Amino acid sequence: MKDWIRRSTGKTMLLVSLMAPALAWPGAAAAQGLSVAAADAATDYAAAIDRAREIIGELVAEQNIPGFSIAVGLDGVVLWSEGFGVANLEHRVPVTTLTKFRIGSVSKPVTAMAMGILMQEGRLDLDEPVQTYVPSFPEKEYPITVRQVSGHIAGIRHYQGNENASARRYETVEEGLEIFKDDPLLFEPGIEYSYSSYGWNLLSAVVEGAAGVPFLDFMKDRVFEPLEMRHTLAGHTDSIIAHRTGFYVRSRDDRRLLNAPFVDNSYKWASGGFLSTPEDLVRFGSAHLKSGILSESTFKTFFTSQKLNNGEETSYGIGWRISVNERGERIVGHTGGSVGGTTVLLVNRDRGLVVAAVANISRARMGPQLAARIGELFLGQIGGP
Repeated sequence: MKDWIRRSTGKTMLLVSLMAPALAWPGAAAAQGLSVAAADAATDYAAAIDRAREIIGELVAEQNIPGFSIAVGLDGVVLWSEGFGVANLEHRVPVTTLTKFRIGSVSKPVTAMAMGILMQEGRLDLDEPVQTYVPSFPEKEYPITVRQVSGHIAGIRHYQGNENASARRYETVEEGLEIFKDDPLLFEPGIEYSYSSYGWNLLSAVVEGAAGVPFLDFMKDRVFEPLEMRHTLAGHTDSIIAHRTGFYVRSRDDRRLLNAPFVDNSYKWASGGFLSTPEDLVRFGSAHLKSGILSESTFKTFFTSQKLNNGEETSYGIGWRISVNERGERIVGHTGGSVGGTTVLLVNRDRGLVVAAVANISRARMGPQLAARIGELFLGQIGGP
């Protein structure tokens, strides 16, 4: 398997900003710098911040991204957080650090924290069959364990056709399993790696069964509130959610910005249905730098690559992609693609650095390389002390 970041420039260190000067690109509004960690940090890292803004400006202009937001943390402190462009094109609402974006598959490591909590409490065993916690899920031709599902080696299929554009509302996580639960496995578990968001939908039901409470309640009470992730929640389509961005796509022929099609992500909270902000994601990532809610033992489990039956490593642990940069530093993270959203979360565990970036458009090219590139500015202390 290829490393998550091939030849990563590495460090996702960053910065602090006071109020930002306006960045101009087609259809965008001024940068909205609203978060300050230290009064002198903007001066200390002024050159790095300016260059990071240039990189972002080039990115959004080249790809016609309407709205973008980024945050960076060091040793558990959010140092810099800034919004760029437009959250709602029709009403000309600018992106701020409060703007909530669809985070897509970054929901998977977020859900993994719930699994880790239950593991530590002795209520969830990764090597138990999924039916131990979800008795209603049909047995397959081979047994499948929670660990195999979490590492995408269980043989559960991914989306087919335009299934990820579902507009149906599902009332419970188990109801959402109806989409795929009766389908055969793609292969004998452990034979191949095959990315499956549906597998993580199943894991939300596993969490629910192990916890004995609804999945979203457990996430709110045991993950979001303890980490002060006050702007992270399920993207319910029937709710009024303050600061929720609009969602956009580009036309295939001329790159015009269009409203994304209406989708209801209630079938996949755990795999791709949460809304969040970069600041919240930095807080979340920072909780994986040292023991706290999760123990070092749990981190080791999460950040150890799973292996196929032939011994080949997959570079995926429990909800996290795993890599080592060219300096040998441990990098974990995830990307997320959703209808009207693109996200990257990257954690450098050896430097205590976290970077999260989001956009309100599908298929933006802003993977871990972007986070590493911006982070490298600050590893070199450009403009720093």
